[in-house]
Amino acid sequence: MATITKQKPSNLDKVLSKGRAEVNVATFALLFSEIVQYCQNRVYTVPELQTKLSEMGQHVGSHLLDVLFLREKGYKREIKLLNMLLFIKSSFWKTLFGKEADKLEHANDHEGTYYIIEKDPLVNRFISVPKDKGNLNCAAYTAGILEAVLNGANFPAKVTVHWHKGTTFMIKFDESVITRDKMVDGK
Repeated sequence: MATITKQKPSNLDKVLSKGRAEVNVATFALLFSEIVQYCQNRVYTVPELQTKLSEMGQHVGSHLLDVLFLREKGYKREIKLLNMLLFIKSSFWKTLFGKEADKLEHANDHEGTYYIIEKDPLVNRFISVPKDKGNLNCAAYTAGILEAVLNGANFPAKVTVHWHKGTTFMIKFDESVITRDKMVDGK
């Protein structure tokens, strides 16, 4: 009589957990401060530092996109601009920071520009900025994540970070996104 042995499933065979893995804030603060120091040692100006942080954030965002859509939407991607922005303000922000973004606003002067406002972003909370780098906003890292998620979801955009009402992420969508959104709406 032959015995059948059960093999242990590999990590690739396991289902992605729907659970919320949380990282200790102190651990995140330490890791993020190391990222900022790493970038700071490779640049000479504040704009270069923010660009470097944004580039590092883009690597995170490009890997995060598929996991977010799988866990939150069951593989369904957004095709409408407003729905995508609301997804980012709520589910995306909750996944990264444990809460929704404070505000989502539409620019009055340009239909392709939106603002996500966060009064006290987690990435700025534990960073002490030297006086010679007074206008540094480390939320450029989050802007990079956001830009990669939008671009990967087929909403080409440029995301920049500004000091206004706390921290404001200015999202400027490509004209093709606005045109496509009007076609989907039938306008």
